Amino acid sequence: MPERWPDLAGRIEGGTHVLPIRVYYEDTDFSGLVYHANYLRFCERGRSDCLRLLGIHHHELRQGRLALSFVVRRMVCDFLAPARIDDVLEVESRFVGVSGARMDIAQAVMRNGEILFQAAVTAALVDAGGRPRRFPEPMIEALSRMTPG
Repeated sequence: MPERWPDLAGRIEGGTHVLPIRVYYEDTDFSGLVYHANYLRFCERGRSDCLRLLGIHHHELRQGRLALSFVVRRMVCDFLAPARIDDVLEVESRFVGVSGARMDIAQAVMRNGEILFQAAVTAALVDAGGRPRRFPEPMIEALSRMTPG
């Protein structure tokens, strides 16, 4: 069955996933600016929707004997400029590398081409016990469509 809102998960353009996000009141702090932790949430949505468009669904990973999931192992963040209520942002996610049980992703939150926030993220695939698990072959094939080289 085709999705009713196919663009809800953003789009992939030339190896980069782009997810539009509007800033709502709940995303801001008392100053009217986006609360710093919400940039991490925006990036999580970007990574999740990118995987969704590649055919990798979190709920399917949890099924089966291993009950796999992704965890963020490392994240280096730069807060460059503030976003405000009603801004329309784009979260860009670009895979830098995939090997074994980990993937490295460069992410940026942008407004009209200006980078407001950027992060270098290392995520790993783990089993229910938290142990790293190599990516299954179908997942490697899907992720390879997003990695350079």
